[in-house]
Amino acid sequence: MADPMTQSAQISSSQGLADGQNSVAAKDSKMSVKDLVHWRDPKKSGVVFGLSLLTLLSLAAFSVISVISYLLLALLCVTISFRIYKSVVQAVQKSNDGHPFKALMEKDVSIPPETFHKHVDVSLTHINRFLKQMSKLFLVEDLIDSLKLAVVMWLLTYVGAVFNGITILILADILLFAVPPFYEKNKTQIDRYMEIARTQVNTTMAKLQEKLPGAVKRTKAE
Repeated sequence: MADPMTQSAQISSSQGLADGQNSVAAKDSKMSVKDLVHWRDPKKSGVVFGLSLLTLLSLAAFSVISVISYLLLALLCVTISFRIYKSVVQAVQKSNDGHPFKALMEKDVSIPPETFHKHVDVSLTHINRFLKQMSKLFLVEDLIDSLKLAVVMWLLTYVGAVFNGITILILADILLFAVPPFYEKNKTQIDRYMEIARTQVNTTMAKLQEKLPGAVKRTKAE
């Protein structure tokens, strides 16, 4: 007969191993946006990319209300059809399996107040930072930065004349899933060219600052 202390140690070890496996499984089941756009799991990334692109293409052809209505109608058709199918199967087999969506219906889909407040606080921090930066740019705290914004806005007027909002979102969705894997494969070359371009931009900006009057030159706190 095994020693009680040995049995207790074995049970604790088994529980620790099980907890570790559960935590690993939970981590594997949760994919971040970064994992999706880098195609860590091609199946999940493909599904997300396909659905997002299909939704945007639908919005380009139909109104938002029509797209949402069709999506909800399709979902209802699937769930109602499956519910009727399972009811017929249970009636034929004379089984009593219960509601086919019972497991899903018993899940708690409510948002915890702590989680909601946490995301609100994070969003508020980003919003305040954005508003502070915009006030600096539009009140010309730094002339160079304000000129950069003016150039970007001027370029966007040409972009807006060629593309509408949905088209830009479609292109952004495609680039979001295409650029990260391409960058990973060519990281060294891309970083080298980016560094060259950054150096040239900084050199150009430094020359421009030297030609500006002293009152509007960029002042950096060391």
